[in-house]
Amino acid sequence: MKRIAILGSTGSIGRQTLDVISRHSDEFQVEFLSANNNAELLIKQAIEFKANCVVICNEKLYKIVFDALDKYDIKVFAGIKSISDYLCSSNIDMVVAAMVGFSGLESTIAAIKSRKSIALANKETLVAAGSIVMNLAKENNVAILPVDSEHSAIFQCLQGEIADVEKLLLTASGGPFRDFTIEQIKYATKQQALHHPNWNMGAKVTIDSASMMNKGLEMIEASWLFNMPPKKIEIVIHPQSIIHSMVQFSDGSVKAQMGYPDMRIPIQYALSYPVRLVLNNAARLDFSTLRELTFELPDRSKFPCIDIAYAAHEKGGNMPCIMNSANEVAVEYFLNDKLMFYKIPQIIEKTMERCSFVVAPQIDNIFDTDKEAKVLAAEIINKIGIN
Repeated sequence: MKRIAILGSTGSIGRQTLDVISRHSDEFQVEFLSANNNAELLIKQAIEFKANCVVICNEKLYKIVFDALDKYDIKVFAGIKSISDYLCSSNIDMVVAAMVGFSGLESTIAAIKSRKSIALANKETLVAAGSIVMNLAKENNVAILPVDSEHSAIFQCLQGEIADVEKLLLTASGGPFRDFTIEQIKYATKQQALHHPNWNMGAKVTIDSASMMNKGLEMIEASWLFNMPPKKIEIVIHPQSIIHSMVQFSDGSVKAQMGYPDMRIPIQYALSYPVRLVLNNAARLDFSTLRELTFELPDRSKFPCIDIAYAAHEKGGNMPCIMNSANEVAVEYFLNDKLMFYKIPQIIEKTMERCSFVVAPQIDNIFDTDKEAKVLAAEIINKIGIN
């Protein structure tokens, strides 16, 4: 029985992780759950899965959660620091890092230091502090298993291989604006940006998909996970989202991992690795009805966030952290109707130009960078205005 902690249990990945666990109650046990603001769902999850402990990060909601769970003898804590404190518990075998954005970094580091295996769904952790996190995982002999469908696909393609890798091919659906013109993208609405053609994801990730910043973040994450320079990572638009990513080897052969778009598959693989468990209610590919798989290169003039991410990773240091933090602020303003969609990459670039650069950051530098970049990004947005 593998005892699981889910950081961000009320989000899209967290809910799907619990769905996987519910289908394999003989394999997995929920030990710990955390949420930011969704107290009602956190309470329901804790009761249903008999969690031993929960953390509500918004301290104002502590009494609501405590009062609801007290009679079930479920321990309740408040504040994000409580997550890191509890992850030291010997009752946890694996941590599913599914918190959205930079907020997931501190708790993921705490889990690694406590020598817990990590099922990583929070790509920002490696974008902001890839070198620090990977070195820490190596020092503590901790496995980091990818949950993102693209990175899980690459991970699966590499199993059993000892051949040299020529390049990684990260596939992308192209998001809701793949067929939009630059002019149409300029006036894209929030409703349009949140309407992803293939995947059901949280709001922040869906907006990143629309701007294709998600592919930039995934490129950086893949670089750290698989020790691959960015020049050997290629982004390919694949609208059907059937091939989740590919690996090209030095002999020219290519391995691809395929399946219907269903995040429960990579989640389950990370939880059960190296065993592949049954997932009965997942759709199967029917090749007799699968008419086409198409591919194209992304139009980088329409999606400048891709080049911004490559440039940030090439610069190194704390620049990817600056980029990520500025993007988080820009996306938040867009979701709150305080910024036009097309200005998101502009805000990121201006923040990268102005924020303090650190060549070889330590973890304190990364947290300082996040704060500085977010303040700068907000100042830039407020100065240039919504339109």
